[in-house]
Amino acid sequence: MSDSVAPFQAPIGTHDVLGPESALWEGLVAVFAENAYRYGFSLVMTPIFEDVGVFVRGIGEDSDVFRNEMYVFEDRGQRRYALRPEGTASVVRAFVQHQPTTPWKAWYLTPAFRYERPQKGRYRQHYQLGVEVLGTDDPAVDVEVIALAHNVYKAIGLQRVTLLINSMGHAECRAAYVSLLAEFLGEHQDELCDEHRTTWGQNPLRVLDCKREECVEVTSKGPMLIDHVCDACRVHFDSVVDGLSAIGITSTLAPRLVRGFDYYNRTTFEFVADAFESAQNSIGGGGRYDQLAEELGGKPTSGIGFGSGVERILLAREAEGVTSELLKRTLDLFVIDTTGDVSVAAMIETLRLGGFATDRAYDQRSMKAQMKAADRSGARFALLVGPEELAAGEVTIRDLRSQDFGQTQQRAVRGEIVATVANLFTK
Repeated sequence: MSDSVAPFQAPIGTHDVLGPESALWEGLVAVFAENAYRYGFSLVMTPIFEDVGVFVRGIGEDSDVFRNEMYVFEDRGQRRYALRPEGTASVVRAFVQHQPTTPWKAWYLTPAFRYERPQKGRYRQHYQLGVEVLGTDDPAVDVEVIALAHNVYKAIGLQRVTLLINSMGHAECRAAYVSLLAEFLGEHQDELCDEHRTTWGQNPLRVLDCKREECVEVTSKGPMLIDHVCDACRVHFDSVVDGLSAIGITSTLAPRLVRGFDYYNRTTFEFVADAFESAQNSIGGGGRYDQLAEELGGKPTSGIGFGSGVERILLAREAEGVTSELLKRTLDLFVIDTTGDVSVAAMIETLRLGGFATDRAYDQRSMKAQMKAADRSGARFALLVGPEELAAGEVTIRDLRSQDFGQTQQRAVRGEIVATVANLFTK
């Protein structure tokens, strides 16, 4: 006799999503897809892994994501690939490769992978919903992208969400600011957190993104990027803020808000859930990027997008105490069959094709066991077929949710079952 094998577990930092929780995921994706459609976006699907250069060109070789978090591997042909750490770079690579008509508006749902310390709502494999628009630098597009995210959060019941916004300027005006910031950080490097005390010079902007108390205290006293952007960038930023205000979306200036990847410029934004007590309260964010397409071998192309973590969004709903269903996922009918006759299976298929969510018990279980399964299923009606009903070509319909359980039932002709059930649901 062979030794028993311990059950396998999901890898550290990953998680399984089962029903009924999965109905929340389905509902969230459905809400996102519907809102994306209203704004003129179409679904894009890209490979889960890319040439490692796709991500290196975008996020930068000095970024924490590349150095410490990306999953990089060689395939059997000695090609060097990476699992996707975020959604934007792959979408832009697809844009460069296929050259769709601009402005190109795409939305996506994708798993993303980062080797980081797992905690609630932060996984090594997590899922992102996002959008990208390429081919225009019109600030009106920035407004639409932010409004789409805002309306998705609102549609799923979130009320305590704050929109933070900033401008990162463009390469020229930002470079002048970075010099000022570097000089300031050099004067206060001993006051920074352990990580940035020695690494601040590699990319001073990333110190602004640090949530540790020491870095927050230092940088809050230093020069702010929004005060050093050029006139054109300031006009663009003001147009975005005014556009949001015009459609009733309140934004809060966050002068320390910068995106962590190298390809961002001008508009940058983040949605934070006020119901979260920790500093890690972001549920989504993004911004404008005008160099990523060129970095990936294409022509210079303006772009803007955002990504939002599915797990983080659902945690925000939980933190706010939102309990509304996002998608109806209850059965209409449960068929109880004690005959085992193939005609009952045919009736079940007819009901499903007729638009009714229908389930049944298996393994020739007893009437009592099947009735318990029917009740647990959440179905509205049970359809009973025993020897008597089979011989008469009928079915007994019982309302499982009636207070007069066991009394509220009727006989129906099996050949007319779809119409009969449809009539019951209209009452």
